[in-house]
Formats: sequence, C-alpha cells, structure tokens
Amino acid sequence: MASTRKLALVSALLAAAAIGSPAVAQSAPSTRLIDCGEESCLLVTGHRERVSDEIRINGHLVDVQGQRTWRVRLPLATVREWSTPFARRIEVSSHPARARTDMARADTAEHARLPIGLLGHVPDLASLVITLD
Repeated sequence: MASTRKLALVSALLAAAAIGSPAVAQSAPSTRLIDCGEESCLLVTGHRERVSDEIRINGHLVDVQGQRTWRVRLPLATVREWSTPFARRIEVSSHPARARTDMARADTAEHARLPIGLLGHVPDLASLVITLD
C-alpha cells in the first residue's frame, strides 16, 4: 500500500516537472548599459524559437548577433529616438522571416525593462538640506 502511494507521488512529480520545463527554457529579454567606445550603448539580449526569426525593438528591425540566444548593441541616441520620453521599458518582438510583408504579426512580443533613469531627465541638484526633528 505504501509503495503504491510512493509510486503515485513520484509519477505525479515527474509529470509536473515535464509540464513545467518548457516555460523555464525561455527567459524574458534583458537590457544592460555598456561602454561602446566614446559613447554608451544599451545591450539587449534574448532568445528566439527559430534562428531565421527577425528581431524588432520598438518596431524597428535590428541586426542581432547569435543564433537562438542573441544580442544587439544600440547606441543610446537610437534608443532615445525609438522610445517615448521617460520610457521604462522597450518592446522586443520576434517575427518569422516569411512575414516581412505583415509587420503587425509577431510570434512573440515581450517587454524588457530599461536601466533605472535611462530615458528620464536628471535635474541638477545644487544642494540638499536634511533636517532631523
């Protein structure tokens, strides 16, 4: 009786692990600020299902490096041009190469968070006064 319960429990755990695995395989795209010579760039990394899929950032086709795991460097001026003011994230989408004529159709569209304050304005702070009561 106890061995039957153990067998049922192990079977249930294995089935749950098999079902949950594909979701772990793909992660959301990520961003990071890097040095690009004399200017700063945004490094965007992500995953795509097919190597032939095109990657678009905020609707703009980008030339990525890599296969299924890819990366692209974008100058900050380009990121500012493609984004709304004070944006906190960018849209990263993958499109099948065959769908070039239908740009509205995306296989996947995800959002990647931008580094804090990247597209915001930083006010000049002349002084800061702290008082304790």
